[in-house]
Amino acid sequence: MQPESAWLDELYSLLRIPSISAVAEHRADVSAAAQWAFDYLAAAGATGGLRETDAGFPLVDAVLEASVRPDEAPTVLVYGHVDVQPPGDLSLWESDPFEPEIRDEYIYGRGAVDDKGNLYLLLRAVTELAANDELPVNLRVLCDGEEEIGGHSVVDFLESDDVRADACVIFDSMMPRLDRPSFEVGTRGLAYFQLTVTTGERDLHSGLFGGAALNAAHVLMDALQAVASVPDELRAGVIPPSESELQSWEALDTGSTLLVDDGGRPRPDVAANGFYEAIVAHPAVDVNGISTGEADLVKTVLPVQARANVSIRLAPGQDTEEIVAAFERLVRGAIPDGADISITCVNASPASRVDPDSPAIRIARQAFAHAIGREPLLTRSGGTIPIMPALEARGIPTVLSGFGSPGHNMHSPNERFLARYLPLGVAAARELFRRFGELPRDAA
Repeated sequence: MQPESAWLDELYSLLRIPSISAVAEHRADVSAAAQWAFDYLAAAGATGGLRETDAGFPLVDAVLEASVRPDEAPTVLVYGHVDVQPPGDLSLWESDPFEPEIRDEYIYGRGAVDDKGNLYLLLRAVTELAANDELPVNLRVLCDGEEEIGGHSVVDFLESDDVRADACVIFDSMMPRLDRPSFEVGTRGLAYFQLTVTTGERDLHSGLFGGAALNAAHVLMDALQAVASVPDELRAGVIPPSESELQSWEALDTGSTLLVDDGGRPRPDVAANGFYEAIVAHPAVDVNGISTGEADLVKTVLPVQARANVSIRLAPGQDTEEIVAAFERLVRGAIPDGADISITCVNASPASRVDPDSPAIRIARQAFAHAIGREPLLTRSGGTIPIMPALEARGIPTVLSGFGSPGHNMHSPNERFLARYLPLGVAAARELFRRFGELPRDAA
């Protein structure tokens, strides 16, 4: 099934907007992309507009009422983002990143998957239903312009505006296998730290003081070892995966295969059949960078300062503040007398979990199975999506899915979206919104 030319024209017009939130010169383009999204919805009868945020990026806030008896219809929130990653080295692109084209059955262009292509599927579906007076739910569509730079404006808006809904739909993901959809019913949180160890006033001669003076590099390594093994204090509160999730993970590629494909090597202490538990259901501590001493010169110094960036991916169920406090306590407990350490938590975002047996997920799985012919697998994301815990806190069950395919090159040169997934994704979204008319209104 190939996409209609009108659909391609619409998507291309959005992809052509270089809405790069990370580059100040493109702020006007981010606003233009947000305006495009609102105008598209307004043409189908949506009300609302663009809201300015404290960060200076626009937030689309549009409302479409149910075609029949809106006072009795459930409310569904739709979220997506219109900003994109910078294209990077243009010489690595086979075509202009902001002049989309189809090659070998793929739509190429920055944002083709993340998130303009995925978002378009939802926008097209809801506007078709509204135009045909077949929209059974009230819709509130939020699209932000700062997702790619880690913005939290939409999270702040959810809290300040007291947004309520019976379910949320986000298409900002991919299929784990070609033609096999999935719902991500959990995301890991993130706590990011910067550590600085100081053991003296200046670097020392290792021949004169080695073995007698504190070495900042050694002290830092001992401190990192205290948390790198993820002791029990950093595992507190983890909610284990459900039986339905475990069954879905059995249908995925083995962890060793994924690691090899991405150029990595497996840890010997993580069994192949425990891969998915390790990357999505358990916390992980990773040293993201270390700076100390002289790594590029033959220089026999004893460094008195060492720095490291360290992150913890928190598992669903964990309390962010509790884990941050435990991390700092463990690190400080490994520092010997005479050494000083500063610990800065740069940012922290909680994990999230959606009940895989909730009515919203059950109805959504049925809708996808009807439209696509295959019921979605239940997976989790090892990454962090700030809006997910915010939705969970408001009691809004979320369908997090998407139609990216393996090899999508998201955030890389030659980002691409499989063209035949355009009509498939629109069909799945249409069926999803139709069936969401059955949602219990007390779900929120």
